[in-house]
Parts: sequence; C-alpha cells; structure tokens
Amino acid sequence: MKLFFPFLFLLLLVGSIYADSIQPYAINVTDLGAKNDGSADATQSFQQALDKVSDMGGGMVLVPAGTYKILGTLKIPAGVTLQGTFRTPPTSEYHNKPNLVGSILHAYFGRNDPKAEPFITLAGNNATLAGFIIKYPEWSKKDVPPVPYPPTVYSHGTTDVAVYDCCIINPYEALHFQDSARMMVRNVFGYPSYRGLYIDACYDISRVENCHFWPFGVAYNPNDPYCLWINENGTAFEFARTDWQYVTNTFCFGYGVGYKFSRTKNGACNGNFLGIGADCCRRAVLVEDCQPYGLLITNGEFVGRWESIDSAGIEILPDAGYGKVSLNNCAFWGPLDRSIWHRSAKTQLTVIGTHFWDWDVNGKGHPAIQIDRGKAIVQGNTFHWGLSHVAVGRDVVSAIITGNQAEGGLYIMNYAGKKTQLAYNETPPDMPKKDMLKNYILDIGGIGDRNFLENWHGSESAPEWGKPGISKRWSKQNSAIRLPILPNKEYTLTLDVYIPPQARQGDSAILLNDEVLASLVDKQGLQKISVKIPPQNQEFVIFNIRSHAWVPKDYDPNSSDTRSLGIAVSQIQMKTRMGPKEPFILNNLFKAISK
Repeated sequence: MKLFFPFLFLLLLVGSIYADSIQPYAINVTDLGAKNDGSADATQSFQQALDKVSDMGGGMVLVPAGTYKILGTLKIPAGVTLQGTFRTPPTSEYHNKPNLVGSILHAYFGRNDPKAEPFITLAGNNATLAGFIIKYPEWSKKDVPPVPYPPTVYSHGTTDVAVYDCCIINPYEALHFQDSARMMVRNVFGYPSYRGLYIDACYDISRVENCHFWPFGVAYNPNDPYCLWINENGTAFEFARTDWQYVTNTFCFGYGVGYKFSRTKNGACNGNFLGIGADCCRRAVLVEDCQPYGLLITNGEFVGRWESIDSAGIEILPDAGYGKVSLNNCAFWGPLDRSIWHRSAKTQLTVIGTHFWDWDVNGKGHPAIQIDRGKAIVQGNTFHWGLSHVAVGRDVVSAIITGNQAEGGLYIMNYAGKKTQLAYNETPPDMPKKDMLKNYILDIGGIGDRNFLENWHGSESAPEWGKPGISKRWSKQNSAIRLPILPNKEYTLTLDVYIPPQARQGDSAILLNDEVLASLVDKQGLQKISVKIPPQNQEFVIFNIRSHAWVPKDYDPNSSDTRSLGIAVSQIQMKTRMGPKEPFILNNLFKAISK
C-alpha cells in the first residue's frame, strides 16, 4: 500500500507530460507584432505565425479580438488552423456600435482582378479557417456592377480542409474549392455578390452545412441597383463535378440563382440536398446538368424574386443530360411564374409530397409544373388555387401523374396523349352537360366567376354599360381566363369589354397560347369583340388578356384609386357553330363553391 501512492503520482506525472507533448502548437499573432487596431499591415505577422506553426508540425494560430489590416494574401499550411474568436457564425454589424466586434480581417488584395491570388488559401491538407469576420473596406454599394476580387477563401488539390464559423461581408466570391476531397464548410454567412460557394472536381464526399448567404451588411431593396444586380447575376451555391455531395440546412436570399448545378470538363454533380432554402431568387434551383445518379432534394423551400414576373422555382435546362432530379416534401411559394420547369429530353424528374402555392404571377395561366420533354412522375402533391396545375408537352416521353390534390380540382393540360397516365387525382367540379357547353355565358363579376379567373381585380358594378344589375371586373396588365370546352370543337369567343384610352397603348391584345387572337390597340370604349377559337384537344382552354397598365389617380386628380388597371370585362360567351339558341349561364353551376 505504501508503494501504491508514489506509483500513482509517477503515473499521473508521466500522463501529464505526455498530454502536454501532444497538444497542438499555438501562437498568438499579436506576439509576432500584429496590430489589432487596424492601424498597420499585419500580413507578414500572420504569415510568419502560420509558417512557424507549420514548422512545428501543425497547430493553431490564435487571433484575439480586434481588427487586422491585411494588405496581402495568406496561405494556411497543412495541419494548421487560423483561429478567431467566434464559435458561432457572426452575422452583421451591431447597431449600437460603430464597428464590428470579434476577430476581424480587413481584405484589400486583388481589387479589380478576380484572377489574382486569393485572399486566403487553404494550402495543404487539413488546413482550417475558423472564427472570423472578413470585410472588404474598399467595397461600396454604389459600385454597380460590383468591383471584382479574387476568391476570399480558396483551395486546390487538398483533402480535409475546412472553413467554420465565419461571416464574409460583401465579397465578390466567398469560397472556391477545386479538387478538394472531403472538404467541410460549416456555419459560413455573408452576402457575396458574384458567387457564394463553388465546388468542382471533388471526387470524395464534401459537406456543406448551415451556410447562409443573405444581405448581411446591406439594407436590401429589390430595386436598389446593387441588390438588383445580384438578384439578376449572382449565384449563391454552385456545384459542378462533385461526387456524393452532402448539403444540409443552407439558405440564400436575393440571388439570380440560388443553387446552380453546372457542368465543367470534369463532369457534373450528384448528391443529397436536405433542408435547403432559397428566397427572392430568380431561379431558386437551376440544373444545367447532373450525373446519372441524380440530385436528391428533400425538405426544400423555394421562393421567386420579389416583384418579378418570370421567376422559376426549379428550371432544368434543355441541354441537361441523363440524370435525375428528385424532389421530396418540398414547398414552393411566393412570386413564381412556374414552380418547376422541366425542359430536358434526357433528364428524369420526380416530384413527390410537395406543396405549390402562388405561381403564375404574370397572369398568363402558366402551370405550377411545366414538363416540356423527357420523363416525369408527379405523385401525392398538393396545389393551391390555379387555372392550370400541370402542363405536359407533346415531346414528353412519359408522364405519370397520380394521387394529387388541388383546391378546386386538378387541371392538367395534356398534349402528350397516351404517353401521359393519370389516376386518382382530385377532380374539378362537374362541368355542364355537353349541350350546355355548346353555348354558354360567364358573367364576369357575378357569383361563381372566380372559379375561372386569375389575376383580376374584385367584382364591382358596371355603369359604363348603362344598364342596372350588370357587373364587371378590371383586368390587370396580364389576366387569365380558363373556360370549359368540348374537345375538337370550333368555338366563337365573344367578350363584352370597356377599353379606356389609357389601356390601348403598346401590345394590348387577347391571346391564346401566346398567340394574338385580337388586338385591342385600335379599339376604345364599349366593345363586343368576337374571335374564332380553333379546335383544341383539351377539356378546357386558357385565354390571356394583355393590356397597358394605368392608374386612375394618375389621370383623374379627384380619384384616390391607386390600382393598376387594364380593361373592364362584363361578360364572356363561348358558342359552337351548332350550339343551342339560348345560352347557359355558367355561373349558376358554381355558386355553391364560389370563392
């Protein structure tokens, strides 16, 4: 027993010495002369510290809180971590203080030269950057287009490099990885103008987690020139050739493209994308190409660009190859023209358990899902109100659409014939009998008309017609009408309209499938416009009214009406050549389900 305690003490002493020997070597940059008040260039002190730690076999370069002026570039060697104070990603400026707090690097190098040496290079295996705010002091929101810089963080030909807990404020390109296997990016925030993250030639499972590209450091306005440039030209996340890519819980806001899947000479991407989000993006997801193994997107949330009329949630381009895009349990809402636009003849699209809300913001009757070519499965999805939910083009090889529900019933424009298989979808309300569809009237503004209209103003009286009891609706710049028809029958469409002189400018017209049926430019006042509708191989047809938008208050100083109006419509009649003499009033059939 007497020998036990000296032995235990010796064992603890040896263990302590051994533990000290395996602790990573650490240097504080201020010990090598780096000033943390931003007063002097600290590039040399930082690089000396990084190289010294590397010479000792690896370890950490510690950067205390403060602002460090870096006029040159930094290379982090293999096995070295450049460590700031943050353990969670910093976000933006503190409103009650003039400056940012924590470990802050001011980057100056490479202005106007995007091909110059990157600001920070992860130059060896296991090199890590963690815990910083990186800011570009010479950046200005007034510079449009943004002034280009080289990537803020770059790595090439490495394995297991990482970037953690950083906020990169207003860089041109934040992160660029080329041939960097098993790289890890986690908790990186910022508002890069040209591109947030780029990965190519990664052949071994890289991971991107909890990254957030959003207007940190910028007061966002969709019409501000700087924000607008990013909203039309910037890309938040771009994945070229990367195998078994894992992306979880990422978000972006205010970009031309939220998530781009591109092709380089090295190939394209396959991977797993879980909980990704894109708000206020002209293209939330843009698929230029993908590998045959495909892209699995689960729990994604996608919103179009604010104030846009041409945004798409997901667009698969015509040149995309033999890959697959699978969506599971996703959601689309916000100002979208189309939620999904599948244009590739080779790519397979599968959409399961996904929710669609607020598409066709342009009022043209566009569908939530448009399938132009290739193959698609649309199963178990839900749709909010819309004139058209799915459109299947003539060049589609196979479309299977089953088990979907839509408010007011699922409306499918099928131009692919028997190549489209339909089953167990929520059906629209029963249409009138065939004889009734040979001659009918839809009273615009009357009860039940909402089932056939999209992007119109509310119902109101119609004194322009000079008769009591007549109602109307004003159209907007683009408004759509869906009407039931008998397939393969020719119709005459007649509209009772009032066309104010303000609406006659430009290319005002009535259209079918983007083709002009009747111009409105040469018409004014009360009009009865009739046009022939050629036979259609569908059970309904969608028309579009396009007119010059005008605001009553701008033309009448006594008006307080600030609505953007087009033309007024009181009645629409559809009649076949052999239709009955007395028209059927279509509104009566839909009063019970009117909105």
